[in-house]
Amino acid sequence: MIQLPAEFEERMKQLLGGEYCWFAESYEKERAQGLRMNRLKGEREDFLRQFADFGLRPVPWAADGFYYDGETRPGKSPYHEAGAYYIQEPSAMSVVSLLDPRPGERVLDLCAAPGGKTSHAASLLGGTGLLVSNEIHPARARILSQNVERMGCRETAVTSASPAELIPYFPEYFDCMIVDAPCSGEGMFRKDEEARLQWSAENVRLCAERQQEILEAAASMLRPGGRLVYSTCTFAPEEDEQAVDRFLERHGEFSVVKDRTLPGLSAGHPEWSESGRPDLAGTHRIWPHLAEGEGHFLALLEKKAESPKESEEAGRGKKRGNRMKFPAYVKDKALLRGVRDLLKEVCPGAKELGDREEWFLFGDQLYLLPRELPDFSGLRVLRPGLHVASVCRSRLEPAHALAASLREGEAARICRLSEEEARKFINGEALPRSGEKGWTLVTVDGYSLGWGKQAGGMLKNHYPKGLRRQL
Repeated sequence: MIQLPAEFEERMKQLLGGEYCWFAESYEKERAQGLRMNRLKGEREDFLRQFADFGLRPVPWAADGFYYDGETRPGKSPYHEAGAYYIQEPSAMSVVSLLDPRPGERVLDLCAAPGGKTSHAASLLGGTGLLVSNEIHPARARILSQNVERMGCRETAVTSASPAELIPYFPEYFDCMIVDAPCSGEGMFRKDEEARLQWSAENVRLCAERQQEILEAAASMLRPGGRLVYSTCTFAPEEDEQAVDRFLERHGEFSVVKDRTLPGLSAGHPEWSESGRPDLAGTHRIWPHLAEGEGHFLALLEKKAESPKESEEAGRGKKRGNRMKFPAYVKDKALLRGVRDLLKEVCPGAKELGDREEWFLFGDQLYLLPRELPDFSGLRVLRPGLHVASVCRSRLEPAHALAASLREGEAARICRLSEEEARKFINGEALPRSGEKGWTLVTVDGYSLGWGKQAGGMLKNHYPKGLRRQL
């Protein structure tokens, strides 16, 4: 039986009244398990057919989200390593669904680790626009970067900075933003014992203060007419309705978007705020006793444009683009010729990559930067874009991230593995295979796993040593 903090229980009884008994009963139920398909890697119809054994049921607030049978353990599957899906708490999928990023938009995920919401946004952007995924804590930022690579995200940069440090680089730059703020974690009590043990009323207060600082930074990076989702995984009004209320008091240019909701979400509670602002009813909650998911709070906010023309120009990037400085792209003709030759050799079907000009040398690693990524000199950047190649003396070798971003139709050579063979490949084993010599995209059921190299009747394994594991 789950033991809840006494002070937390007392507060929830006061907030929920007669509904509290149902809320308390939800802690004795099994939590829902969820995964989200990756549109960058495959199609919905194929996904449902391939993973029918997972016992998939749709998550009501996420078009690409599904509940799965926990006994199937999809995290131990080679399809997980191939980025076919992301294992994600079902309630967390609501954030990007509510934001609804559109192809071509500039998006910032401000507190992004471990990468569920970033990969969701990248999936909806479809390899277009710009996605900046930020995480202040270096260790968590490295995990975020690995997930960005695994999910095949192309027009994505991973940074590790405080929100305030990002402001000079992105003034009023983004069309939409994800602010999944660090919180007291009350919504995770059912699944996370550590969250229960570390909870205190003082921590709720400290989180509420930190959330206001994060929102302040976010406000200055959102363009006029842009939209922002503020979310937490807590029930505390100080971090939810009251947090939005305080922010709106200071920022009259922002308002709650009231005409957008999602199935399965409950309305917010204006009466739990300090002002009783009626439009807080347009915020959203996910309750574990009313929906199949853990506790979550969401608010979709919009930044007012001074005029329709200003919003239109900002949306097209005209107002901002002229004043932005962009990175010093590679000008070495021999290196550019080399990378284009490499792309023709290994992935001629991805012609748009070879036609690009935004090449950047990060040490001895060659990246293709998102077209609209401004100059990031002085900013801690873990992944400035798509890692395409390593410069090895006088030659270029294709990077694992390039393989992860490809579909079969884009590759020159393909080696299709069975699920059992894929497990061996992920463990670092070479496999007996005959075929044309050269870099070969290794796949399982159409999902890219990495590079192999045909030679002497064997497929040599080039799966990164740091990612190898026994499944």
